[in-house]
Amino acid sequence: MADQLQAKMILDKNYEIAKIDERIYGSFIEHLGRAVYGGIYEPGHPEADEQGFRKDVIELVKELQVPIVRYPGGNMVSAYNWEDGVGPKEDRPRRLELAWRVIETNEVGTNEFVDWAKKVNSDVMMAVNLGTRGIDAARNLIEYTNHPSGTYWSDLRRSHGYEQPHNIKTWCLGNEMDGPWQVGHKTAYEYGRIAQETGKAMKLVDPTIELVACGSSNTGMPTFPEYEATTLDIAYEQVDYISLHQYYGNRNNDAANYLAKNMDMDHFIKTVRATCDYIKAKHRSKKTINLSFDEWNVWYHSNDADKKIEPWTIAPPQLEDHYNFEDALLVGSMLITFLQHADRVKMACLAQLVNVIAPIMTENNGRSWKQTIFYPYMHASIFGRGVSLKPILSSPKYDSKDFTDVPYIDSAAVYNEEKDEVTIFLVNKHLEDAITVTTDVRSFEGYSLVEHIILENDDLKAVNTVDHQAVAPHTNSESKLGDGILEARLPKTSWNVIRLKKSN
Repeated sequence: MADQLQAKMILDKNYEIAKIDERIYGSFIEHLGRAVYGGIYEPGHPEADEQGFRKDVIELVKELQVPIVRYPGGNMVSAYNWEDGVGPKEDRPRRLELAWRVIETNEVGTNEFVDWAKKVNSDVMMAVNLGTRGIDAARNLIEYTNHPSGTYWSDLRRSHGYEQPHNIKTWCLGNEMDGPWQVGHKTAYEYGRIAQETGKAMKLVDPTIELVACGSSNTGMPTFPEYEATTLDIAYEQVDYISLHQYYGNRNNDAANYLAKNMDMDHFIKTVRATCDYIKAKHRSKKTINLSFDEWNVWYHSNDADKKIEPWTIAPPQLEDHYNFEDALLVGSMLITFLQHADRVKMACLAQLVNVIAPIMTENNGRSWKQTIFYPYMHASIFGRGVSLKPILSSPKYDSKDFTDVPYIDSAAVYNEEKDEVTIFLVNKHLEDAITVTTDVRSFEGYSLVEHIILENDDLKAVNTVDHQAVAPHTNSESKLGDGILEARLPKTSWNVIRLKKSN
């Protein structure tokens, strides 16, 4: 019988995990498919601004409050010459873009992207090419972006109309360099050496930057986690973060197993964390390497369609996953996993932001809309600022094809002392039943229930389209708070955001 399942939780303001680095709500724009051309940039569009950027997309990105955006790749960066994308547009070359086998027009490059990032109130996480290039191109690029004036590259930037330096502070040393698909693929030793020397040169130009070294492309790589260990063993003192990438899919149409895949992400984070700490101990270092989960999402819907795309076209519709409701649930659980590891996961990038495996979709010369995954991402970004708390949760569990003892309830909580607010994020993975969660919140004396936001749909395969938002949040809940006890009914397969605020 429904509604009889129960979970219990204790939430105490003293059970702190860590202050949340807001950059865990970052995203990613690669020169891939329609992410740039037809996504953020479409000069002929009715909503285009004076630079050709779509204002409707800008407004949707601003709704998400994205703090940092990784650019320009991705696989694309490993054969990219950054100089192609600066200076007068009429002088920029068209190139064969080898990663995705398209024509890159270079209409948008470093300066334009920095301008766009400012329009959406975001910082830039810039990647350098360590596939076909290396130390020289990287040191020139950071001189171009970050040095004030008086040198060749900084004065070239000024001649391009950018008097002040961009001051980009977060840099990725290449992308997925362990992957055989990568142009300029490298062994761990080869990559460790180029990362070490490139990082050294870049920090000589600007000692205030932070550097992200490549880890394994995913947990299925045969060299995982040895690639991380070797890379860090060589480049430990030059780098500040190690990157993690992971995508999930539901190709076998097994919802119970699919919704448990954030447990794999949890294991991935713990393994990389342990690897970092082993190298820290080996080096007798006082420095801690933190984690940058700078590619993560659901990705599988578009795989078959992508095989049919003609090569060497401009901005074809690549990787255009149309997300359903169960995808939004898993995205919610993945965000919860980041919050549970806020002490070490300091950056994360939902890959990507517009059209390409993205929360935002557009029509060329037409409208834009929110995919199902837009909502948990937005809720976490807006309400997930503050200190991550450790909920003590007792939840019923289930077993699936690949996982055992899967909690039906995923939970994370964020305490914003400045605003006197507490937000609890919860996912109910039960395919048939609602679950009532009873939470002891007595340490938050004087707090009252502000709202309980719910994302639910009876159809796990429901999708949003430009004409119809089948999956959208509502606040019609049966939650109540009294005498320090919060009682919340979580509908079957639902994403939930419960907000408490101190009463005046």
